[in-house]
Amino acid sequence: MPRARPGSARRVVVAATFATALLAGLASAQTPITAPKNKFTPSQDVQLGLEAAAEVEKALPLITNDQVLAYVERLGQRLVDAAPADLNHPEYQYSFKVIDQKEINAFALPGGPMFLNRGMIEAADSEAGVVGVMAHELSHVLLRHGTANITKSQNPWLQLGKIAGAVGGAIVGGGAGAAIATGTQFGLDTVLLKYSREFEKQADLLGAQIMARAGYDPRELARMFETIAQQSGGGAPQWMSSHPNPGNRTQYIEQEAARLEIVNPVTSTAGFDQTRASFAKMPPALTAQEIARRAKTGTTTVPADIGELGQPVPPPSPQFRTVRSGGILQLDVPANWKGISSKNLVRFVPQNAFGQADGRAVFTHGVELGMAQASSRDLRTATRDMIESLAQGNPDLRVSGESQTVRLSQRTALATPLVNRSEVTGDEERIGLYTTFLSDGSLFYYAWVVPAEELATYRDTFTRVGRSIRLTDGR
Repeated sequence: MPRARPGSARRVVVAATFATALLAGLASAQTPITAPKNKFTPSQDVQLGLEAAAEVEKALPLITNDQVLAYVERLGQRLVDAAPADLNHPEYQYSFKVIDQKEINAFALPGGPMFLNRGMIEAADSEAGVVGVMAHELSHVLLRHGTANITKSQNPWLQLGKIAGAVGGAIVGGGAGAAIATGTQFGLDTVLLKYSREFEKQADLLGAQIMARAGYDPRELARMFETIAQQSGGGAPQWMSSHPNPGNRTQYIEQEAARLEIVNPVTSTAGFDQTRASFAKMPPALTAQEIARRAKTGTTTVPADIGELGQPVPPPSPQFRTVRSGGILQLDVPANWKGISSKNLVRFVPQNAFGQADGRAVFTHGVELGMAQASSRDLRTATRDMIESLAQGNPDLRVSGESQTVRLSQRTALATPLVNRSEVTGDEERIGLYTTFLSDGSLFYYAWVVPAEELATYRDTFTRVGRSIRLTDGR
């Protein structure tokens, strides 16, 4: 071994020390990101994510093209390798799949499963745009924002073991998503994938940092957000509805990018062009509404003797029975009505009033009770937004009168009359929608449905059911 020249060893030590300090300085220049409070474990994230992913794969059409899947997997693994070690828990089980859906959307489930809509990839101008969205979604996984949302919610209806089945519908959104999630026009917009502006900014910044370490310019993340907004056609795409803009998004992403060094910049993006070429050879991607029409009803507990939809429906019994549901709900229903549970809602219907129509579960007579994520702390605004969401999948649904302030379970509520066209008979049906807030700010609803010509027969029954409702959610 050659002997070192005098002083060379010292210069090597000094050089190494300088290099270490330089790397430390680069690392310290980036914005520190701290994961929020979370009562769940990473293993529970994985459990929930895998269960929810199974529901998504049953509800939504996946692309099976080998080239497309290999490309997205390669991008995803490159980002995972660049993720901060202290946030990248060894339990995580990553997967990267593409949904054959037209709308611009992408999401990652707790513990690692990630899904990109074909529409998101087709909207991107470059590979870096796709990578930016994936880095953002990966950041939600690493920071465990999904289960942190549940931790903050403290809603007894949002339990780890009960939320996965509603994810598919929440992802599709609107009335179409409700059909997938619950088989009903009143569905759950789950908190699992609906992020606060604080969480969005965290995912933006961490995503930018991961991009730089993976060899991509983080400024392309900001460009992609601008592209999504421009291609929305005047309305907010589904991705934006669950990923709200924290404000000054482009500015703070570019500021963060200026602090970062792009490591081993990626120079070849041939896979992006090949993937776009593969899409061009496929049939057009399905819309959310087309997917909903093809979707089967989600898991629903239906009594064997519920009867046949379209056959004569008996009038409500004058005798009532008391029922309890979900640990927070009690009410009285006619003795000849049967209960049907479907994830985060319950229905009570008479014989022959429940069944399938156009691939969806519908009911012609009876009541439904459930919970939806409130869009606002103002009850009128939250109710209006809920009705607008329902109308996306029910084009004949409309408000038929002024909303009135009433009492429901000893709290302020809003009663809104609606009319719709029955999917079974084509005739007009009347709907009464009653909404109020739960203790955590979620929107609880009680809705009754009946053909217009039978409203007089059912009016007193619906009134008695509504007056009997008792909510025990700790308010």
